[in-house]
Amino acid sequence: MSLQSVREFFASRRLDLPIIELETSTATVALAAEAHGVEPGRIAKTLAFRLGDQRVILLVARGDARIDNSKFKQSFGKGRMLPAEEVEALTGHPVGGVCPFGLATALPVYLDRSLQDFDEVLPAAGAVHSAIRIATSQLAALFDQQWVDVCQALPA
Repeated sequence: MSLQSVREFFASRRLDLPIIELETSTATVALAAEAHGVEPGRIAKTLAFRLGDQRVILLVARGDARIDNSKFKQSFGKGRMLPAEEVEALTGHPVGGVCPFGLATALPVYLDRSLQDFDEVLPAAGAVHSAIRIATSQLAALFDQQWVDVCQALPA
């Protein structure tokens, strides 16, 4: 179901983005980077946060980035990551396959500036063994250039 919703999302937008399905799990950044032969930063992880009591957002960041609590509060106010069951219920995707495409519930999607370190990234595609390769500029265009700066700077 989840892979299908991602395929339908791409088809509805006339996007020719092949879904890469592997035999091995890509459910963590480390597993995904190894399976795709890329550095961990190129894996675009999608995180779900609840802001206050009601609002839920998705944040897509480079795989090796960490949330900077101070920056996060400046951009969004107080927030907390959602538990796995709630993430799956809201997105329709299992943890490890969560992506901003083909969501079960319409949610605002923000992209962390950390993704701009790469011309191409690999987000999951709705399953723990799936991904797509997408230009960072194309990903940004899909989500109305919703850039934020909420991750810690990575050591050089």
